[in-house]
Amino acid sequence: MTQKGTITFERLDGPAAKQAEDAFRLVYAEVFAEPPYNESEGDVAATFRRFRSQTRKAAFRAALARTEGGEPVGIAYGYPLSANTGWWDQLSEPVPDDMRREDGHRTFGLMELAVREPWRGQGVARRLHETLLDGLEVERVLLNVHPESKAASAAYRAWGYRKVGEAQPWEGADLHDVMLLALR
Repeated sequence: MTQKGTITFERLDGPAAKQAEDAFRLVYAEVFAEPPYNESEGDVAATFRRFRSQTRKAAFRAALARTEGGEPVGIAYGYPLSANTGWWDQLSEPVPDDMRREDGHRTFGLMELAVREPWRGQGVARRLHETLLDGLEVERVLLNVHPESKAASAAYRAWGYRKVGEAQPWEGADLHDVMLLALR
């Protein structure tokens, strides 16, 4: 099914994203209920407890895509990784110290990027990604992607990301590919 009409892309700071939490939750819950994620209502609730905490970070930023009528189509959000981030500690094989060095300004952690099924294949994910990263003054972007999410993995590779390792991002999670995009 192809959706026609104008889609708007808006970048939000933490307080604005918190105000739009229902839109973020709708997209997230729908997309991540699908295989290979198969997330439950409990998983979604846990994600949005973290989301509320993440939106309080000073450098948090998000992107929200909506139809002309205001229906949420896609989301993306993240924030720069602090010097004491545990992200690099989750890798199954250690990476060099220079790669894992963080200072709160070097690496933007892309926490989520999701597009509802009817709007996929129309460049919405790419536009969300561009909207989110526009004007960021970081060297690189880091993300985790489920290896069985073939479309997402292919998109990230097409946008210039490269796999730098594998990680189990949370207790009980499947092994995810850790991907890095150099911006400069």
